[in-house]
Amino acid sequence: MRKAFITAVMAAATLWSTRIYGQVGDPRNDLAVGFNAGYTLNTVSFNPTIQQKMKGAVTFGFTTRYTCEKYFKSLCSIQLEVNYANLGWDESITTSNDTYTRDIHYVQVPLLARMGWGYEQKGALFYVVAGPQLGFYLGDKGHKGGLFNDSTLNLRPGQVNQQYDMPVKNKFEYGITAGAGLEVNTKVGHFFLEGRYYYGLSDIFGNGKKDVFSRSSNGTIVIKAGYLFDIIRTKRVPVEGK
Repeated sequence: MRKAFITAVMAAATLWSTRIYGQVGDPRNDLAVGFNAGYTLNTVSFNPTIQQKMKGAVTFGFTTRYTCEKYFKSLCSIQLEVNYANLGWDESITTSNDTYTRDIHYVQVPLLARMGWGYEQKGALFYVVAGPQLGFYLGDKGHKGGLFNDSTLNLRPGQVNQQYDMPVKNKFEYGITAGAGLEVNTKVGHFFLEGRYYYGLSDIFGNGKKDVFSRSSNGTIVIKAGYLFDIIRTKRVPVEGK
């Protein structure tokens, strides 16, 4: 899993190195900044398995995008975000009336390579993003409902119930994220709507031979919208379809 993360880092860095060591296409020097907000649907991949529902929560943050090149019809950019996200899990307990939700709060920092096709200055543009993502733990809180006593805990499948009082061990997480979106470019800025998936490569809890879980990683569907405005813009004459 660490190899996959390293590969994602190298892929994002490749686009940046193209700018530093020379373009093979039409160079750009465009810098845009802004904000994003949306909704996350998260589950934690546990082994042994714990039945869950999608846990929904809001996410928001800041986005910086640098466009360095137009290669044929593809706009090449590097994008950095700093986002807040409330992940964790919402347990699906069918053996009793107990309920349990764990909120785990993170600051997330994705570094993304971005490729776009469409209208560069005015009009719609389709794009894809992919790259590594880091997460920094802020805190967590569990929410219990129902009896939550020995009689209900012993009914859990496989009697797996250690997760309720288990503290988060790894305060730093990493993974890879990828998605696609639609951007509308106007005179006043760039408006976008995007879907993305984050696949965690690190575990929330300990995963050693003596630990309860061999795997406990986040997996997140993200739907977000945002707005960016230009700080630096390459001077050029507008051309249809560019």
